[in-house]
Amino acid sequence: MFQRARNGKYRQLLEGVHLKTLVHGELTLMGQFKLQKGAVVPAHGHVHEQIGMLISGKLRFRVGDETFDAEAGDSWCIPGEVEHSAEALEDSVAVEVFSPVREEYLGK
Repeated sequence: MFQRARNGKYRQLLEGVHLKTLVHGELTLMGQFKLQKGAVVPAHGHVHEQIGMLISGKLRFRVGDETFDAEAGDSWCIPGEVEHSAEALEDSVAVEVFSPVREEYLGK
């Protein structure tokens, strides 16, 4: 499966948090997130392993008991079922991959 960058639209997940699903297969899904400065992704957990890279901006992650301030070029891996949250310290863009596929991100 191939996906043109110009295809697909962003949709709001939370206040100041928007997702564009880039591509998915049977086992993984990749999405691009835009977070406005001050946006918060509240503490949550899910079965999906979550791997990402910050393209631009600055995010503060809390994963379990650990806090990490990510800058452009930094990456992360959050195991499934581990509670985590994020706060946008600047307007930010991140790309993340989830396994298994997050059905709610398919936008069907």
